[in-house]
Amino acid sequence: MYDYLNGIITNIYSNSIVLDVSGIGYLIYTANPYQFNEGEKSKIYIYQKVSEDENTLYGFKQNEERELFLKLINVKGLGPKMALPIIATGSVSGVIDAIERENILYLKKFPKIGDKVAKQIILDLKGKLGVITTSGEVVDSNTYDELIEVLKGLGYKEKEYKKIISKIDDSLSIEEQVKEALKLLLK
Repeated sequence: MYDYLNGIITNIYSNSIVLDVSGIGYLIYTANPYQFNEGEKSKIYIYQKVSEDENTLYGFKQNEERELFLKLINVKGLGPKMALPIIATGSVSGVIDAIERENILYLKKFPKIGDKVAKQIILDLKGKLGVITTSGEVVDSNTYDELIEVLKGLGYKEKEYKKIISKIDDSLSIEEQVKEALKLLLK
């Protein structure tokens, strides 16, 4: 199993890229190949699907995208080819928010996602995603619910507090957590 590959992008196709790693060109299917540039040195986070008739690499620019992808492909009836467009056309926080709020209309905007699959995504993943941090670590959002509510009340956006929430010790009192969060947010 690969975690990531470092190399140079040599080709960009409509649904994939070729990453040259020490003279070996890896064909990697990616959500948005046009976010990469030919000749650019890149670190690509990898998911390798191996089955009887397939050995395919899926790549992501950010680890949080891969973590969401891994959660999505575990949903009944949703494979990698259906999960990739969700990552391509939706932000990680937007997709998580839609799942947590049971926003079926948001999920149905993705290709090949109808009522049945959208409901299955919500059924399988609601309450299980927590907060996926930029390091790819999944933090249980229930541990930080009170802190998140305070930060929202202070006007901070979800994408701001998601970056710092995992750095705060959950054993601290809520007052101490807020102080620590504000220090990190004001940096």
